[in-house]
Amino acid sequence: MLPEEKDTINLLTKLPLESLNLDAIAVVTNIYRIAQGLRNKMEREVLSEYGLSWTSFSLLYDLWIWNSVETKKLAKSAGVTKATVSNITNTLERKELCYRKVDNRDRRITYVTITDKGKKIMEELYPQFHKGEVEIVSSLTVNEQKNVSELLRRIIRENDF
Repeated sequence: MLPEEKDTINLLTKLPLESLNLDAIAVVTNIYRIAQGLRNKMEREVLSEYGLSWTSFSLLYDLWIWNSVETKKLAKSAGVTKATVSNITNTLERKELCYRKVDNRDRRITYVTITDKGKKIMEELYPQFHKGEVEIVSSLTVNEQKNVSELLRRIIRENDF
């Protein structure tokens, strides 16, 4: 942890600095910062051209991969509520990128399905998005990228994110 980070934590908390796990704070803070930076960069440089937010892209990406997904699973995958999925789906439906279909056997279950227009958008968009992904990790070697990925997957698994 950098000295200025320690100074900030010291100012913000009444807990004695030595009682804090500074390494845990540094890891979580840096995960948060990279996630926010990644989201902002992609929204600004790639997604805005298509009128998509990060979350709408995430939903459309899942639909592109799976074709049709139950709203509860979409919400879990994107880390949002079912209400948020519903709102974003409304927007994506207006753009004719997806549509909803209620399960015939259980009317409480709704599936969201990507349209041909949605698939076409993702086929155009994804190469640009991937270019941004590559740029973001370009300062790491391939081995370092694999190590970071493995460590983040472990955190995800252990916390059921």
